[in-house]
Amino acid sequence: MRILVSACLLGACCRYDGASKTYPLAAALAARHEIVPVCPEQLGGLPTPRPPAERRGDRVVTQVGDVTAAYRRGAEETWKLCRALGCEAAVLKERSPSCGGGMIYDGTFRGVLTQGDGVTAELLRARGIPVFGESQIEELLK
Repeated sequence: MRILVSACLLGACCRYDGASKTYPLAAALAARHEIVPVCPEQLGGLPTPRPPAERRGDRVVTQVGDVTAAYRRGAEETWKLCRALGCEAAVLKERSPSCGGGMIYDGTFRGVLTQGDGVTAELLRARGIPVFGESQIEELLK
């Protein structure tokens, strides 16, 4: 199976703080499936590092401004890659304002989680792509 995977989970230093968030089971996933690394924020034109952002309703904001347009552009570019390469699923970074699925930060910048999806996860799901978080990789390996 061909699977989109958040590049930060594979060790790419593309997170907002310029770091990676390497997840050990991502390598095991890559050994069994064809992996397509993506960073929707970078695909949307945002720099690395960049100010932290959180989703507030249908908007994505930093503490100094609105970055919704870049997040939407990144989601669309990720969808284009997904469709062009025939990806059947996505494993995306949990809690991210673009990649998070199910629980994301609430937009107050106080570390509070709320129910919801990041912009990219939401778009992929709406277009029929199953979206998993890194804590669900083990399920995909079974």
